[in-house]
Amino acid sequence: MISITNLALIDRLQIEFSPGLNLLSGETGSGKSIIIDALGLLQGGRASQEMVRTGADRAAVEGLFDLEGNEPLLSLLTEAGIEGLDEGLVIRREISGGGRGRIFVNHQIATNALLKSIQPHLIDLHGQGDQQSLLSPEAQLNLLDSFCDALPRRREVAESYERIMAHLTALEEAGQSDAERLQTLDVLSFQIGELEESALRPAEDEELEQERLLLANAGRLATLGHDSFTALYEDESAVLTRLGQVLRRMADLSTLDPRFGPYLEQLNSARLSIEDTAYFLRDYIDGVNLSPERLQEVEDRLAELDRLRRKYGTDLPGLIERLGELRRQQEALLHHEEHAELLRARLREELTRYQTLETLLNEARLAGAARLEEAVGRELADVALANARWRVGWKPATNPALAERIERALGEPLPPPRRSGREQVEFLFSANPGEDLRPLAAVASGGELSRLMLVLKTVIAPALFPRTLIFDEIDVGIGGKVADAVGQRLKRLAASNQVLCVTHQSLIARYADAHFLVNKEVVDGRTLTKVARLDTEGRIEELARMIGGNDVSPSARRHAQELLRHPDGERN
Repeated sequence: MISITNLALIDRLQIEFSPGLNLLSGETGSGKSIIIDALGLLQGGRASQEMVRTGADRAAVEGLFDLEGNEPLLSLLTEAGIEGLDEGLVIRREISGGGRGRIFVNHQIATNALLKSIQPHLIDLHGQGDQQSLLSPEAQLNLLDSFCDALPRRREVAESYERIMAHLTALEEAGQSDAERLQTLDVLSFQIGELEESALRPAEDEELEQERLLLANAGRLATLGHDSFTALYEDESAVLTRLGQVLRRMADLSTLDPRFGPYLEQLNSARLSIEDTAYFLRDYIDGVNLSPERLQEVEDRLAELDRLRRKYGTDLPGLIERLGELRRQQEALLHHEEHAELLRARLREELTRYQTLETLLNEARLAGAARLEEAVGRELADVALANARWRVGWKPATNPALAERIERALGEPLPPPRRSGREQVEFLFSANPGEDLRPLAAVASGGELSRLMLVLKTVIAPALFPRTLIFDEIDVGIGGKVADAVGQRLKRLAASNQVLCVTHQSLIARYADAHFLVNKEVVDGRTLTKVARLDTEGRIEELARMIGGNDVSPSARRHAQELLRHPDGERN
């Protein structure tokens, strides 16, 4: 569900989209693009004060999303500290007339960076100017690895890469010159000596803070304790003295009337409790420390702990942990040759493991790319790309700096690793016969990209993609059987994802699970964009308009009715 307030031509609008295929239609300029722009804001799109409706102080867009089954997104949001995820996800963007804005995620202040990290798991918007996800090398690699079921192997390669980098960094640190090593040892020895001399104890600072509080208030504690003990025990009119008098009278009463028995027991219990309190006060007074010398010792110790915390930039547990790490570093430097040789062995071993894992990953990608090219090729003609060609291109990744670091560490040239594998993927495309295949970003138009994305997402397992897929201008330059084929693919994709599509084609709109009409109205001299969900009769009228224009004829209505009929005769 999306709610929009004071955005462009929209004053207040709420749309509850259905699962499956949602179609938005309407005349050109009716405001369909405003709704798409609003959805773009929820995925981190750029906001500007020009979006705020004339006369309004601010605009707002709020979206409610179902998170069921979206485990990657749930993990991401949990790590970001977002709460209330059991009830779904609420994203809200506010834009002020001055251009400033605020972002809320589940009613918590959030950043645009968080929205952009959420977007790949939540919304995939494809329209004119919004195909960046398909043009990104990382997104292209994700598509291929999803199709190849290579993501587990890719994770193994990434983990091996991280281990290589850790071993390499440690080896470089261990390989410093004798002068650098001696200088480092001097620094380590001084820091270790300083921390050892401090004799740090866990929770010592908390204990000292409590002791300082007592020492600083020792006089007042002694006075209050003495006055309380006197009032309870020592005065002629002390509480215990007077309570003893009451007890004797209550005892006499209970001999005459048994109903006083339980209350006499309660008073006896109260007397015992008061006596315990009085004895505690007596002992407490004797133990109050009125020593200014001890207070100064505590103050000095706390100042020393504070100095160490500021110097090393950590708390007391961190200081204790730091001492252990410094000792380990010192030990490694004192035995640097043995340590360096061990690190070299570990680095070589991990590079060999990486080569095995990367080879298996590359084999899976090559085999999967061939199958993907074949599957996409079969679909292109049905979406008005009959003359188009699409291939998965490969180019080796280079990292001279990392290669130099490895050669310097091991004394031999070895191919440098890469987190996602050594081969870079690049989708190649040619829309016209006789034209060479070129990178997709350089040659594909907005409409071609939208249709190609539809083909890819229909071919590749849909469950691997974001929960809401949005296609805008997917019907540019197509009609007839091609439009019907696009509609069928959208319907197939909507079986496992929520799909939103803006269209002018009745042959696409016929497949909708929910059809929304967007139009403009003039109310009190102001133009407003309105959205209405169509019932069956409304759909017939709208499809008839899409077929024949504003002057709807009986034949257009009959054609619209036929479009909404399934082969079994039931209406959609």
